[in-house]
Amino acid sequence: MEELFKTWTAWVALGVEGAAALIIAIASLEATWRALRVFLARPALPDAEKESVRLRLARWLAVALEFALAADILRTAIAPGWDEIGKLAAIAALRTLLNFFLQREIADEAERRRRGDAVTERPGAAAAPS
Repeated sequence: MEELFKTWTAWVALGVEGAAALIIAIASLEATWRALRVFLARPALPDAEKESVRLRLARWLAVALEFALAADILRTAIAPGWDEIGKLAAIAALRTLLNFFLQREIADEAERRRRGDAVTERPGAAAAPS
């Protein structure tokens, strides 16, 4: 029974890792397409559009990192020794740190956009009555 559980968990971990790879592949293709449109646009699009491409890719990479971390957790459950557990812990820590910094950058950009929108909206600047 224990061997069946280990085998099943290994297959689930492989599937979850495959999902992460698929997310990264699709997100990379989308980012490439959007980047080409931004860079080949005439007249040149504003920097906000370039930043939008980068941040959208970062969001998808963060999702993929969560999937990869889930696969690592599954593998830790069936890891046969402390050496493997240590390696998985190091990988999980690195992925978690990367995800933390990606999320922080995304949140910072969202805050900059919110402040930029607040600056462009002038309080009391209602439309004149007709």
